[in-house]
Amino acid sequence: MEAIYLDHAATSPMAKGVAEAMIPVYEGIIGNASSVHSFGRKARQQLDASRQALAASIGANEKELIFTSGGTEADNMALVGVAEANKNKGNHIITSVQEHHAALHTAEKLEKQGFRVTYLPVNKKGLISMQDVEAALTDDTILVSIMYVNNETGAIQPVSEIGELLKNHQAYFHTDAVQAYGLIDIDVKEQSIDLLTASAHKIGGPKGIGFLYASEDVHMNPIQFGGEQERKRRPGTENVPAAVGFEFAAGIAMETKASRNQQYRHYKQILTNTFMEAGIAFHINGDLEKTVSTIINISFPGANVEALLANFDLSGVAASSGSACTAGSVEPSHVLSAMFGSDSPVTTNSIRFSFGLANTEANVKEAADRIARIVKRLTS
Repeated sequence: MEAIYLDHAATSPMAKGVAEAMIPVYEGIIGNASSVHSFGRKARQQLDASRQALAASIGANEKELIFTSGGTEADNMALVGVAEANKNKGNHIITSVQEHHAALHTAEKLEKQGFRVTYLPVNKKGLISMQDVEAALTDDTILVSIMYVNNETGAIQPVSEIGELLKNHQAYFHTDAVQAYGLIDIDVKEQSIDLLTASAHKIGGPKGIGFLYASEDVHMNPIQFGGEQERKRRPGTENVPAAVGFEFAAGIAMETKASRNQQYRHYKQILTNTFMEAGIAFHINGDLEKTVSTIINISFPGANVEALLANFDLSGVAASSGSACTAGSVEPSHVLSAMFGSDSPVTTNSIRFSFGLANTEANVKEAADRIARIVKRLTS
């Protein structure tokens, strides 16, 4: 029985060629990028080349890109670093109730330190309202942090509109673009984005590396202390092989963006068509027209998340009940609770399916058939 992976929003397999691109760096570039001798300069040249390519992929300057250990660290840097550096201008932060926990838990920590945080609601499509953003803004607002694409539902937030709204306001605009990078066209200058988070392992790159774009205009304190790497913004010896892997994966992602989006939308259609043909009850959480191509969140009335996931796994299908960072938790999804209310059965009967490099038309159809049989058996 073929194991089929439908959990790419949690992490993606490495894209073809990424590991091969990293091996010569592991074997041949032994210097520390901070060292001034020839070994160090060689490492620095490679790191700078990767930084330049990744910055260009979002329309940024390479000096504005900070390598991190991943999305969580980048989110923490954006929220804590900006809050601490700008508290003389105000103490108000705006975010939303459906952010990734990397941002939500950081906002909650900042509240305990005296900052005031407004958590914007979302509608049943998982979208925030621009009117709510505008109404929440005050003269004391120093940061607005809204994720680009939700990791559980795939809902795409009005990022460009928020950037436009904040052009003439002191508040910086941060977006967690971990699920958007490599799928949606991003230009941080055109969209007036001040800070942006991305992570390599979501696009077929290595785990353990991400970046935070921070515009040269952003005042931000470091949140770690040590050496003067990353222009004194993030200490620690840089992971040059991972940076090369990230650059390679990003290159593939940008080149194949259009074709992959078309392919993943087709996979969604295969999944839902199979469910309809099987006659099982299901409901899509969110608006397919306003979700990213890779993610679909489906409610199965009368079913239970834990039973579904266990049976899917036994049948060789990997899916998720939401964020990988809360895997194993029996708590209802905070994202679906925000959309439908904490008492809604949707919060405990919904599954996230996410497509990517491990999928083909054939294995998506096979997975859909297995899922339909299981749902029919568990809800009959």
